[in-house]
Amino acid sequence: MSMVEDKKDAKTAKAGARRETPYPEHLVRETPPYRPGVMRVPVDRFFKQAYHDLEVERIWKKTWQWACREDEIPNVGDYVVYEIAELSFIVVRTAADEIKAYWNSCLHRGRRLCDFNGKRAEEFRCMFHGWAWNIDGTMKDMTCGWDFAGTRDEVTRLPEARTGTWGGFVFINPDPDCESLEDFLGELPDHYEGAGHDFAKRWAQVHVVADIACNWKVAQEAFLEAWHVNFTHPQMVRTPGDRASTGMRWDDFGNWMRNTPQLPTDKYKNPPGYATAAETEQQVVDQRWGFHLNEDPPIKVPEGEKANEVIKNVIREYHRSVLGDAIDDYHDVHMGGGEMVHIWPNMHPWGGFSRLLYRFRPYKSDPNRSLMDVVLMAPWPEDRPRPPPAPPHVLQPGQSIGDAPELGQLARIFQQDLANMPFVQIGLKTSRQGYVILSDHNEAPVRHWHDLYNKAMGFENGDYLAEESNK
Repeated sequence: MSMVEDKKDAKTAKAGARRETPYPEHLVRETPPYRPGVMRVPVDRFFKQAYHDLEVERIWKKTWQWACREDEIPNVGDYVVYEIAELSFIVVRTAADEIKAYWNSCLHRGRRLCDFNGKRAEEFRCMFHGWAWNIDGTMKDMTCGWDFAGTRDEVTRLPEARTGTWGGFVFINPDPDCESLEDFLGELPDHYEGAGHDFAKRWAQVHVVADIACNWKVAQEAFLEAWHVNFTHPQMVRTPGDRASTGMRWDDFGNWMRNTPQLPTDKYKNPPGYATAAETEQQVVDQRWGFHLNEDPPIKVPEGEKANEVIKNVIREYHRSVLGDAIDDYHDVHMGGGEMVHIWPNMHPWGGFSRLLYRFRPYKSDPNRSLMDVVLMAPWPEDRPRPPPAPPHVLQPGQSIGDAPELGQLARIFQQDLANMPFVQIGLKTSRQGYVILSDHNEAPVRHWHDLYNKAMGFENGDYLAEESNK
């Protein structure tokens, strides 16, 4: 997707011959279709407290999760407070090439050590009784230590979570015995850095946090599949030759799944996709950028040309203004919005030149409330210093994401998505059948996610929490 700033006369976008570039090798890689069949998921897991509590123990305390960006903590002593459910961690740069994460709790009486993000800290001191630890986690000051005979060894270091980085993202895992981040991600880096899309070189241009009246899984599921686009986003029409009409492929790479255009060379054939077909090529362009019917469209489709080609040319020329002629090293498929990728359990970095990045988190101990981070990761010239990352614009409960003007035309799209979610949450609670049904193809990534969820939660032999509640 491209914001309205991408607007440019399509005729100028066509000027000049471009060198031929090969189709991206990583998009040619395919895996067999995800295990076939529909799936039934009990509705209990979307609103009952027992599921939330077990998720904290078996998911959030035991999995790799994106906590912050490296450029949010560029200097030694800079730190971010990362929160997930009721858990809180201090993610701090302890050296130029070292980042640590500590459980955000004083080892004396349990007060949070840090209440907000900070810069150039030299210590983490509890504001209750004054105990303090250096940023490397070692004890600095045990106030009235004489009064705690035999306990110093217990408090000499702050408990750590494991840390790792990829693409400029800082990940943490509270489980000291977990697999490495590299093993967890597998071949994912090759699908980004290897394809010329290194997130470490991108700029966090926009960061919006929406507070949503639904479970975090409800929010995330709406972005795990693209089938909903046809009805939730009626302005996003397509031509018959678009990939959503001709078919899409979901490839399973273990802890992450990726959506790509179906190719004629694919070994495993997928069924045709879905799409509302436009009556004219111009309609596709007009509705993509939200042009009004009563205005002369600033981007016109020349006679005999296809809307998809015009859109890709406009996007290419916008990125040329940022990256120069290096943009010609990329195939057109990079311009079309990029592939959808989701990394277990809650991170969604899009591919290609799409700037979209999502994260979904439960809100404290409330299974009926969640937070969605929307970040736009913009390409930036390597020979120019990047601006600092945009600070999060945190929306208040009940506030529309349409109140985030920095999202541009995307705000309207997200507003359509988020409008569904509270009603899904309500509908799940009143469901008579007691489960939802996930389809074979279009909802394969949702089924994939719930398979990983069942494994993490210990439900591989049946959802025993749902069975217990139905007795």
